[in-house]
Amino acid sequence: MSAPTSFDADERLRWVERVAHLMDSQFRLPGTQFRFGLDPLLGLLPVVGDLSTLAVSGALLMTMMRHGASGAVVVRMALNILLDTLVGAIPLLGNLFDFAFKSNERNVALLRRHYAEGRHSGSGRGLLVVVMLGLLATFALTGWAGYQLVRWGWNYVQ
Repeated sequence: MSAPTSFDADERLRWVERVAHLMDSQFRLPGTQFRFGLDPLLGLLPVVGDLSTLAVSGALLMTMMRHGASGAVVVRMALNILLDTLVGAIPLLGNLFDFAFKSNERNVALLRRHYAEGRHSGSGRGLLVVVMLGLLATFALTGWAGYQLVRWGWNYVQ
């Protein structure tokens, strides 16, 4: 199955765009132009929120990979997700960062630009394995760091 000639021609890519919007810009702060999504709200939940937003971002990345993102674009997308996850995991600073840095929408914009240049190529199965392992390692590291933080806090309180 070949890749569609237009980003908008593929319902799965439009789904990716809708989910990215939900995660990054669905809501508007009343009286302002400031927009935010579920990502920074979920980030307020220690560990669980960061892991859940990483999982959603990973699913979006996998879908974009299967539908034409080149290796170079996928690496840039994965770096956006990694930055969002690692900085977002820092208490307080990470929460503020999550409101400003919209990695999912950045990734959709990268793929749209890639499509507009006519450089989409279809499946990137080889790179899929590498990115999946990287995301799983990040997921595990974030979970371990959260566990250690809770353990440290518990010992500090006692």
